[in-house]
This record gives sequence, C-alpha cells and structure tokens, in this order.
Amino acid sequence: MLDYSGEPHGVFFLIDSKSFYASVECVARGLDPLKTPLVVMSEQENTNGGLILATSPVAKKEFGLQSNVSRQRDLPQSEDLFVVPPRMNLYIQCNLAINRIFQRYVAPEDLWPYSIDESILDITKSWHLFGQTTLDVAHQIQKAVHDELGIWTTVGIGQNPVQAKLALDLFAKHNDVDRTGRLTYATFPDKIWPITDMTSVWSIADRTAAHLARMNIHSMYDLAHTNPYALRQEMGLAGEQLFALAWGIDRAHPAAPVRVHNRSISNSQVLPRDYKMPDEIELVIKEIGEQVASRLRHHHYQCGVVNLGVGFSYASAEEDGRGGFHGALRIDPTNTNTEIVAALLQIFRRNWENQAVRNLYVSCGRITHDSGQQLSLLDSITTQVKNVDLERTVDEIRHRFGFTKLVYAASKVHGGTAIERASLVGGHNGGNAYD
Repeated sequence: MLDYSGEPHGVFFLIDSKSFYASVECVARGLDPLKTPLVVMSEQENTNGGLILATSPVAKKEFGLQSNVSRQRDLPQSEDLFVVPPRMNLYIQCNLAINRIFQRYVAPEDLWPYSIDESILDITKSWHLFGQTTLDVAHQIQKAVHDELGIWTTVGIGQNPVQAKLALDLFAKHNDVDRTGRLTYATFPDKIWPITDMTSVWSIADRTAAHLARMNIHSMYDLAHTNPYALRQEMGLAGEQLFALAWGIDRAHPAAPVRVHNRSISNSQVLPRDYKMPDEIELVIKEIGEQVASRLRHHHYQCGVVNLGVGFSYASAEEDGRGGFHGALRIDPTNTNTEIVAALLQIFRRNWENQAVRNLYVSCGRITHDSGQQLSLLDSITTQVKNVDLERTVDEIRHRFGFTKLVYAASKVHGGTAIERASLVGGHNGGNAYD
C-alpha cells in the first residue's frame, strides 16, 4: 500500500443531474422524469439525420435508446415515447438555478461547474454546518434541487475530485435507493481494484484500454501494481496519470489557476449537407473566419497564425484515403477580417482537390495583445483605418442588437450558414426557454 498521509484529504461532492436535458423537458411538461419515456433529439439538418442528445431512464430501459449514440432511425414506432427538440437556453437557465442552490452550501470559490449537468463542490470547510455527516448534507442538497426544480441528482463523494468522479460514475448512478456513492483512500482497493471493464473507469477509453491490455494490464488491480516507471516509459505522462488514478490519487485542485501556454481562439461547424461547390465552401470559411476575427477584436487580441481544418464527407474520405486536411499559415499580427480570411482561403486553395466537405475548423494562434494597427505601405493609410473602424462598428452593432441584425449579403445566398448558426447554442437549437 502507498502512504496516503501526504495526499490531500478533503471532502468533495461531484453532483450530476440525472438525464439532465430529458429531465428538464419532462419537468417543463409536468411529467415525472423517472417515469416518462422521453428523448431529446437534435434537428436533422444540424446532425446528419438527427442525433438523440438525451434519454430519460425509462426510454433507456424500455426502448434501448442511448444518448449520443442512437439516431432517428433507431426510434421505435410507439405512441408512448415523447420525442422533443432541444432547448439549450432552457437547459442553461436550469443549470444556473441548480448551481445557485449549490452556493448555499459552499463559498463561490469552492464551486466549479464541470459540465452543463455536473458540478464539483469542495465542501471540506462547510459540510459540518449543515449535517451530522457528509451523507446527510448530500441528501439535503438532493432534496433541495428536487423540491425546487423537479430534477433528480446523483452525488459522488470522495476525498479528492477524482474519487468523487469515480464514486459518481461507478456507484451513485447505479444506486436507485439514495443515488449516492462514496470512495476513500481506504476503500479504493476493495471497490476499484476488482474492476476488469477498464472502459467503465473515467478517462480510460477503448484505445487506452487496448494499449493497457497489450501491456498485460486487464484490471485496475493490475494497473495499480504495474511499475509506474514502466508506465511512464510506455505511455508518457498519461501512464503516470493512470497509475495515480488506480490508487485514487489526485493532487490537483479545481480552484488553482491554470497557466495557458498556447492560447488560441477557434470555431468549427458541421455542415448541414455535403458541400461540393468551391464558392459555397469558401463562403462558410469566410463566415467562420470573420467570426473568429470578431472574437479576437472583442478580447483585444491579435493573431500571428491561422489554421484551417477541412473534414471530407464519408464518400470522399473513402475515395481519397484521408478524412480531410489541415493547414497553417504565419501572418503578420492582425485581427482584421480581410487578412485572416485571405490566409484561410489561401490554405484552402492550396490543399483542396474537389473533395466533398462536411466539416470546417478555423483557429487563430500566436495570440498577442492588440497594441496598435500594423499599417501597410502599399495601401492607403486612410482606407486601412476606415476598414478597421468599419469592422469595429459592425461588432458593436451586433453586440447591442444581435448578430442577425446586420449581416453580409453573401450570407443570404445558398450555402451560407452564419444566420442559422447564430441561433444555435452549443451547436443545437437554443429554443425559447418559456415555450
């Protein structure tokens, strides 16, 4: 056994809202989330045929539907199944309301939203104010969320964040009695080491599990008792992290500031269909490039590198033998639409060979602070200054009145996506939270 005396010994909750999107939709309709078969399915045009984003527990059990795996073609013909579109704005509002409840139990600096349906609470300093045991406090929080918002929650309890995460995924989500799970350094060997389904453990995906199997590591016990130096030599830093995971060690603290070495600003889009015409593809590249440039100006940044990633359609990928291409180009520091878009189009025209395109990705790197405008001696100074002022004026109008209140005419032609994309939240329909 390792000596845990020098490891952090706190009390952490990782709280998950059970089948969050589906539960919110059930509550909005006055239905019981634990008794109603309901799925939230994205729009067909945004996800190549409609993707199921969330399923209620009953829909999973009775119809075998799984979130982010099942599609419209998998839906059974049943009048009992509710199929509803996403309303991302409603889910965001509910998430904020849930986290406001969490703030009654911890200081703001001890609460960290982990995702739209999970939050980490460092309750080390405050749990004793609310109950005799940490489990009592977990039950209080669950009751408050359900009584006020109708959402059921599950709680993983650990002495550090990774223990709380494993307790949530492996135990709390499968506990139908009180929807809680607990792990400590002392219980880790008994509860975690017997696990042989490595992919059921957080952070171990199929490829990592296969890599471990090639090293004759088939259980968490095997992983915990493998030479950590051998893991480091074989898998790099990830090997060290896996060894720590197998022992329930997590020395990171979510409140600690993260030092960003290579800051970048990016945006991407899955196109609503296969784009084959160069004019249509370049139009969307221009729209995404201008959106990234606007974000640079908003944060008072400039970039010195632009990157373009292009993903091919399934048919083109099979024919070409590649899934797409990626290119980068160094430029003089700038945040203007014209220069960024010109660089992106240059990358595209150098690499594209008439393949059908389905995904586009744009990013800007080598970020520096916008300390002034670099003028070109080859163009009129007055014109350059006016162009920058025009772009900033457009940014301000869109900020005050909404993106769609002022759009370029090109975005209205066939193939343009900027107007539709402006109404999406997280790539899906934002919906009306009050429908």
